[in-house]
Amino acid sequence: MGQPMTTVDTRYSDSEAVPTTWENTSRALAEAELFWLTTVSADGRPHVTPLVAVWSDEALHFTTGADEKKAANLRANSRVILTTGCNTWSEGVDVVVEGEAVLVTEEAVMKRLSEAWRAKWDGRWQYHLEDGSFHHPGGFAVLLYTVVPTKVFAFAKGAFAQTVHRFPPT
Repeated sequence: MGQPMTTVDTRYSDSEAVPTTWENTSRALAEAELFWLTTVSADGRPHVTPLVAVWSDEALHFTTGADEKKAANLRANSRVILTTGCNTWSEGVDVVVEGEAVLVTEEAVMKRLSEAWRAKWDGRWQYHLEDGSFHHPGGFAVLLYTVVPTKVFAFAKGAFAQTVHRFPPT
């Protein structure tokens, strides 16, 4: 993916604001426990749902059941936004990731990501591979998606700074 071009948007930042570094933004993504996924319904309406995800290999990864609304939306339009942060006004950082959700089918990648989930969640989320599919701890198969960011916003609070990280096309 490479290093992003990072800028602070002075229109929406304190006069002395400095950009949130990619290292700090990436750390926020790695440490976040909950994300909000936004997909687009066939009729153009947004659909938002909370989910757990892991940040690994410079991408966000999440799962969904094949019959869930978000899976249906992704079949028609793979562009997504994932957000995370905290609900305080004066501290922390909120992060918004834009990209395309790509279905993962390679067993080696699924195995590596199941290990990433297990490590991040101390064993509380344990996906496993079975018959070439990713399986939820409850035993049912789920779809696994990867989102490589095209643009990431980091909104620092307290000393307010709106940072934009843009990635070159691959």
